[in-house]
Amino acid sequence: MRAAVVRDFNADLALERVPDPACPETGVVLEVAACGVCRSDYHGWTGGHPNVVNGSILGHEYCGTVVEAGPRAQHKVGDRLIAPFILGCGACPACQTGASNTCAHQVVPGFGAPGAYAECVAVPFDHNLVHLPDSLSPALAAGLGCRVTTAWQALTDRADVKAGEWVAVHGTGGIGLSVLLLAKMLGARVVVVDIVDEKLEHAVTHGADATVNASQVDAAAAIRDITGGGAHVSIEALGIAATTNASVECLATLGRHVHVGMPAGDGMMEINMRAIYAKQLAFYGTRGMPSWKYPTLLGMIERGDVDISPMVAREIPLSAASAELRAMGGPTPPGTAVITDFLG
Repeated sequence: MRAAVVRDFNADLALERVPDPACPETGVVLEVAACGVCRSDYHGWTGGHPNVVNGSILGHEYCGTVVEAGPRAQHKVGDRLIAPFILGCGACPACQTGASNTCAHQVVPGFGAPGAYAECVAVPFDHNLVHLPDSLSPALAAGLGCRVTTAWQALTDRADVKAGEWVAVHGTGGIGLSVLLLAKMLGARVVVVDIVDEKLEHAVTHGADATVNASQVDAAAAIRDITGGGAHVSIEALGIAATTNASVECLATLGRHVHVGMPAGDGMMEINMRAIYAKQLAFYGTRGMPSWKYPTLLGMIERGDVDISPMVAREIPLSAASAELRAMGGPTPPGTAVITDFLG
């Protein structure tokens, strides 16, 4: 099969013919219909993730059709499925209690296992996979594997956002835009922070109540002014110290910070602990979403309760993935890219 392979960090992915994946006993092989290009991929491409090495195939936001099923698989050939990026084993205490996104035996394609920047991908533990509704295009469905579901988990499971609350979101990439769309559906008021005016204007067209350009003003102070004392919830969607501290400092007393952005490298950063202590803040981490929560989210999308189409700005061939990753080293335009052509 054709795949885009990491050979050197910060260099174009090598387009190669590689062996077709072996089918897992407890899973399936999918013919990939779409795969998102995510900032987490960028961290791996630059050498910032320990599980991405020479020979790795990136890609963890994917959907596709089953072309081979293992003897213990729960799905069959021909099924169209969406995959959460964290594949829980199904047997450990975390999985048995519904927290499969914290599974100690998890498999994450693209980070330690071959990913979906390829014509096919092997998916173990296929009980995690969910049927793709006919009304949802593969390009939109791909984003459900990471960005949309992670944002939903952050807002509902971790932050428990209520209607009328102020939600600040720092960074308007795929996660940040998902937070905006979903928080507005929940009835929250949303202030969006970025350094690219085009992305802030894009956020306004999709419901943002206020925007802050962090390159021009003190973002935390601006948010406290806009919200009359601070946001109730703040979502960090980039993974760097500047946005993490702005997220903490923009909160009102008893506010909730939710850290979504994947920190690069060793993950160490300096945090304003005085703000956390003095305002008695809650500080949450979050990563992914258990697959059993998919039906609720998919139902809302199918009913039209939330329109996630602004997520996808462009559909690209596999050969264009390198350019998308390289662009993430600087300011990027609104929306995200999804690979839908694996031969181009």
